[in-house]
Amino acid sequence: MNSKDLINLEQKFGAHNYHPLDVVITRGKGVWVWDVEGKKYLDFLAAYSALNQGHCHPRLVEAVKTQIEKLTLTSRAFRNDQLALFYQTVNELTGFEAILPMNSGAEAVETAIKVVRKWGYMKKGVPTDKAKIIVSENNFHGRTTTIISFSSEQSYRKGFGPFTPGFEIIPFGDIDALRNCIDENTVAFLTEPIQGESGIIIPPTGFLKEAFQLCRQNEVLLILDEIQSGLGRTGKMFAYQHELESEPDGVIIGKALSGGMYPVSAFLSNWEVMEVIKPGEHGSTFGGNPLAAVIAQEALKILVDEKLIENSAQMGEYLLDQLKQMNINSLKEIRGKGLWIGIELDHPVRKEAEKLMDKGILCKETHENTLRIAPPLIINKQEIDWALDKINTVLV
Repeated sequence: MNSKDLINLEQKFGAHNYHPLDVVITRGKGVWVWDVEGKKYLDFLAAYSALNQGHCHPRLVEAVKTQIEKLTLTSRAFRNDQLALFYQTVNELTGFEAILPMNSGAEAVETAIKVVRKWGYMKKGVPTDKAKIIVSENNFHGRTTTIISFSSEQSYRKGFGPFTPGFEIIPFGDIDALRNCIDENTVAFLTEPIQGESGIIIPPTGFLKEAFQLCRQNEVLLILDEIQSGLGRTGKMFAYQHELESEPDGVIIGKALSGGMYPVSAFLSNWEVMEVIKPGEHGSTFGGNPLAAVIAQEALKILVDEKLIENSAQMGEYLLDQLKQMNINSLKEIRGKGLWIGIELDHPVRKEAEKLMDKGILCKETHENTLRIAPPLIINKQEIDWALDKINTVLV
């Protein structure tokens, strides 16, 4: 079948809950993908940062092949020989002492919400069902009913109520608003250190450090959603490391945790927080399965062994600098950290994304007016220069 046939088939039988670019990808390797007609594209989105290690990384392919022939699933009714090794790898690379594995990023966010609420009741002494979690305006943490309950984006909420209570929204990066919002029932401040879905929005310098101190002073947990921003995307293992010298109370990871091979996510914390969860109170049939554990171990080791975090910092600085030197038409702002860049124009950018696709570059609009750029962290200068030449023909 050709692209048109497959698109028509998808439209006929598939729910219309996405508006993808009309490219039908059949193969990927490194930073490149090919459509069913054989045209080659540079992937400048990396599946929203899930492919930090690139498409079909050979070490991950080999890990999958080896493990899939041995053991894929036991459920958590029994132990397996890979989960403990996954925990050890995460601890060694991140410093967090307690890990709760799940599958999707949204599941890990839901997990964090349950844990911090229970911590509030058991450890802080918040009255039953009165726990409050503070979140940031224009956040994106997933699409479950509870998560959209604290979204400020109406398109995520319209038609899906009634909504889950217990959340209060403040402007992103506003330390005074955070200070004024905290009360005796506040159990956590849940935020992205850099907002991805909103267009790579970076808070004021010092905000995260002040938020950390404010949470400490008020016995409030600081929980950071690093599903997109973490695991090397911003030129550090975690985006919070650009400001904080010690770990927050919790971090949520996913996407690149599996290098695009399999849904793997986790909530990371310390035992003072995580010990509130007891057997039977939370879980997942597939969470922590041996196949996921093997993939995640290898994905994390690749980031370190191949110095992809350092490459993200170096190539990201180069890409951002080159983009800022362009005389881009209708430009409002260019924002970025590492290989995570938003190009905001003064109009919807869908047409620009389609023109870039025609030139062989795949990226996507977010919040209508911003092109989000997030290539695999394995990208090199030659590939970036190739992309810059194409971008120049479309945006300048």
